[in-house]
Amino acid sequence: MHGAPVRTDDHHHTTAPPPEDAAPMPRRRSPAAWRRGVSDRVRDASGSLAWQSFMVAGFCLLTDVFTLSYEGADVYPAAYFWTFLVAIVLVDMALASAARLSGVVAFAQTALAVAGTLAAPHGVPPPDLNDTGMLIAAYRAGAWLSGRSAVLALCSLAAGSIVVRMVGGTDLSDWRSLIFGAVKDALLAWLVGRYTTARGAHIAELEQRAERERERAQQALADAIAEERSAIARDLHDVISHHVSAIGVHAGAARLGLSAQEKSPVPAALAAVETSSRAALLDLRRLLDFLHNSPAEDARQPGLDDLDELVHAVSAAGLRAHVTVEGVPRKLPDSLDIAVYRVVQEVLTNALRHSGGTVDLALRYEAAAITVTAVNPMSGVRHRADDTPHRGLEGISSRARMFNGVASYGPVPGGTDWKTTVTFPLDGS
Repeated sequence: MHGAPVRTDDHHHTTAPPPEDAAPMPRRRSPAAWRRGVSDRVRDASGSLAWQSFMVAGFCLLTDVFTLSYEGADVYPAAYFWTFLVAIVLVDMALASAARLSGVVAFAQTALAVAGTLAAPHGVPPPDLNDTGMLIAAYRAGAWLSGRSAVLALCSLAAGSIVVRMVGGTDLSDWRSLIFGAVKDALLAWLVGRYTTARGAHIAELEQRAERERERAQQALADAIAEERSAIARDLHDVISHHVSAIGVHAGAARLGLSAQEKSPVPAALAAVETSSRAALLDLRRLLDFLHNSPAEDARQPGLDDLDELVHAVSAAGLRAHVTVEGVPRKLPDSLDIAVYRVVQEVLTNALRHSGGTVDLALRYEAAAITVTAVNPMSGVRHRADDTPHRGLEGISSRARMFNGVASYGPVPGGTDWKTTVTFPLDGS
């Protein structure tokens, strides 16, 4: 522990959770949740499409009514005028009907266009009665119909366009004008509808494929994490747990064998070893349950509420710990409470291993932070080489960074003490 002075002042944010409050594994959505998600998206899309259909039908109606009022008021008698006006309202509003009625709507639009042309007086150019409605009807037929129904609707609209032009005065010999009119009035809109539907289906297929890929990737990640956790749990159980259990058993047996020697310090030391091994086994069981994703109902990670037990354990092992609490103690979030406890545990362990047998520990509660400070004398003999990794101190710094905190440690300038300070900011500060 005691080497060259080290200080870490990391202020960067991190999204990694504390080790005892690890992020949950990504879990695949259940079929019911997936169906609810699809149902919600379908419902939203259906509502949006219905609203857009009414908007399109309304604008078609306004356009065709305006055209009839502007061009047909002087062409048709009053009875015809009002009849066609009502018919336009009916067939244009039908553009907002169900998709399966697209063929019927196309036939109705064609019939109205032909009837309006035939009703015009001889020698008077008929008005463009429902050109807008025919375009939208052709689009709907191409977008929503398939197979024979789509082809019949297209033929009906194209034939209606040709008939309207022939009755309106276009010579049959001018076949180019008739064909171009049918293409403009029916075929182009029909093809746009087909393209739009095909493109939408292709995009939907790509989205579904991407969603399936995400589901598979999440499941593969979850399986890999579960497998790795199981491997770690097996190693802990088969190796560390076995050795710690053996330590506790042998320490207990030795203590019972030496209990008759009342003045010997050996029984007390063995009792401390036995107690520590039991505590280590308890922590190992908690960790194993966590790794197996099956924690006991009453299992919990230790926190600052267990500080007295921790101090008692290290005191039994021979460390004189002087603990002071400054400020008003408060309830900390579970993950932060565990992290602070683990920092205190590491500080006391380091002091037990490397100090002269004493440590001054202070917990200071402030409005915006909680600070752990430990000062202990450095032993005369360096137990570590300077190039030995300070894993315990690195662990303290790592826990501090996980909560955007600051950790510093090193010899006190001009003295023989080692000081460790860790500050955790509090939420809501």
